[in-house]
Amino acid sequence: MAKNLHERPRLGISSCLLGQEVRYDGGHKHDAFLTETFGRFVDWVPVCPELEVGMGVPRESVRLVGSVLHEPRMIAERAGKDWTDAMNSFAAKRSDDLAALDLSGYVFKKHSPSCGVERVRVYERKTQPARRGRGLFAAALMKKLPLLPVEEEGRLNDPSLRENFIERVFAYHRWRVEEAAKSRGGLVAFHTGHKFLLLAHSELHYRGLGRVVASLKQKSLREVYDAYGRGFMEALAVHASAKKHANVLDHMMGYFSDRLSTAERQELVELIRDYRRQLIPLIVPVTLIRHYVKKYAVAYLEGQVYLAPSPKELMLRNHV
Repeated sequence: MAKNLHERPRLGISSCLLGQEVRYDGGHKHDAFLTETFGRFVDWVPVCPELEVGMGVPRESVRLVGSVLHEPRMIAERAGKDWTDAMNSFAAKRSDDLAALDLSGYVFKKHSPSCGVERVRVYERKTQPARRGRGLFAAALMKKLPLLPVEEEGRLNDPSLRENFIERVFAYHRWRVEEAAKSRGGLVAFHTGHKFLLLAHSELHYRGLGRVVASLKQKSLREVYDAYGRGFMEALAVHASAKKHANVLDHMMGYFSDRLSTAERQELVELIRDYRRQLIPLIVPVTLIRHYVKKYAVAYLEGQVYLAPSPKELMLRNHV
């Protein structure tokens, strides 16, 4: 379990995305958002499996060969050298090392035979390559750390996917801090503070997690924390639609609606309605609700992570 948790989330990342010239051709795949924006709020742990396993730079490119369903081999394209056993051995050891670093997420290089999370080419005999594989290192790490938020850099160009991944990174970091402290009161407070964030993703999971918390009287603390962590991260992986967000906003407004003037109430209702129709970004009604929460000192809402789940500078809720 976490022993040396850090103030900033620590994330693993494919080294080439940081601009390190470690690719097979001696180049890189620098991603400006990851280094210049997201990187201001997290600490990166760079990994290049192909370099670290001993392939060198520059190197002959490798590909996955065989059946998608039966553990394809990692083969050098021209020389035919089989790197599978070496990569699998390296991946198991490196995954253990990374697990000890208390990572809060991982950003992989898309399409890579070592790091791709999905749609990696697998070359089967006498057929076109099937884009249904997963890189050998990525597969090993995801098996070792099944709750860890992972994503490919290409998918982070989608505003919704970016928002979901980064929200899960900070949520997992908060969870790991809570898990390290571990107390009955702490778990109750954690669940309470994440109520509206969970509801924006899955009411079903929120209700289920409530039952997990209620089981504290019958089960061991370790058992309850294990179950809660699994359910918590599963909930946040569920898509948070505009409709679910709007329902959460309506619910929050109910905590202070009676203190608003008719004009103020109508303004907020219209903003939530416009957001539900996806005419304005989520940040607009959320900002007004934050204003009223502070103005009227609504204690229950002041403690809700939903109102600020990640650094505002990342502007994750500013898209329509």
